[in-house]
Amino acid sequence: MDAEFHEDRVAHTLSEKIIARAAGLPSVSPGELVTVRVDLAMAHDSSGPRRWRPRLEELGVGLWDPEKVVIVSDHYVPAVDAASAQILQGTRKFAADYGVSNFYDMQGICHVILPEHGHLRPGMLAAGGDSHSPMGGAFGCYMAGFGATDMTAIVVTGETWMDAPETIRVDWEGAFGTGVSAKDIMLFLCRELGMDNAGRVIEYGGGTVRAMAMEERMVLCNMAAELGADTGIIEPDETTLDHIRAHGGVVTDDALNWRSDPGAAYLARHQFDAAALSPQVAAPHSPANSAPIAEHAGTAIDQAYIGACVGAKLDDLKMAADILRGRHVAPHVRLLVAPASMMVTREATEAGILGDLLDAGAILLPSGCGACAGMGAGLLAPGDVCISTTNRNFKGRMGDPASFVYLANPYSVAAAAVAGRIVDPREMLAERTRR
Repeated sequence: MDAEFHEDRVAHTLSEKIIARAAGLPSVSPGELVTVRVDLAMAHDSSGPRRWRPRLEELGVGLWDPEKVVIVSDHYVPAVDAASAQILQGTRKFAADYGVSNFYDMQGICHVILPEHGHLRPGMLAAGGDSHSPMGGAFGCYMAGFGATDMTAIVVTGETWMDAPETIRVDWEGAFGTGVSAKDIMLFLCRELGMDNAGRVIEYGGGTVRAMAMEERMVLCNMAAELGADTGIIEPDETTLDHIRAHGGVVTDDALNWRSDPGAAYLARHQFDAAALSPQVAAPHSPANSAPIAEHAGTAIDQAYIGACVGAKLDDLKMAADILRGRHVAPHVRLLVAPASMMVTREATEAGILGDLLDAGAILLPSGCGACAGMGAGLLAPGDVCISTTNRNFKGRMGDPASFVYLANPYSVAAAAVAGRIVDPREMLAERTRR
């Protein structure tokens, strides 16, 4: 690569640095087409083996490095029909035949499984066979979603090509008010920044983000997909490294060096006040249809769903329990809870959180993508109104196209389950404080 192409760009963003390292170049600039080496490839039972095997067999090739491939069964679990069972059987056989030791069968959602098992680290370039793969960016790595054909090429060669993206910096300052979480940031941003940010990275920062636990940071990066961005990313800090170590991952000596340079060129910079943010709700049929919860107060619901990679981690279940403890779900409402992983289920049980949810009338579902992806238990009938912690509410995503899905944070979903309609969760939290 001609060095003169880069000489006018001295300062670089975190994403540009990771891509340059993976491309074996001193630097890259936005719009530059490069070939990169992939550090990790992840896919699930829907996007991976059943798509890969026919092509691998046709080409007569194997995986470039089975130790760098992670497969998770999470979409068709547990099997609800013969076709699902066959897909899972094929996934298990593929992992055995191709020597994939990092195979997590029915243990949780892929985006949660990766950090739970220490697979992510700062500076890594990872490819995921799912649109919400950007969740990995919370750990200071560049992780984006790829389609099945691209993923097949990646697992065979260990490489892919990409246009180096532009970066938008989004800083949040201030402390959250009661009943507000990272989910509200993302619903707000879907409205303010729109969902047409292809070819861009959303880099999150500011005091609010630095104060977040990793599970909340994961929400920000996960829903970069809803902004239409290639991925989301957060500069690593000691919170990042503590999480990686606690989950058996490797922390390299240069881990904290993976950050944007002062003076790096951003496509745009935004700063928002977290203290001014109220709980948000996105109305059907787009995450961008968001507004402060007061605008939707009183909307009757039939179902409340606490699930998905973005909405059923341990912190999410804690938020729901803060509302539900000592209360009960409205008689006409179904409250369904699908913890994001078996590890989350175990930890929530040990902490008494799961007991609080069940005592309130919640129905426990298996860990997996389930109703969020329109699969398994919890699908909606025509005319059903659901409020959900999931990341998408497109028409027909959670069941019948004539159903209606509202998106909200776990506090708001739990409060709606109790009231039988959308209500401001801060009222219930304040009531608990007064007791």
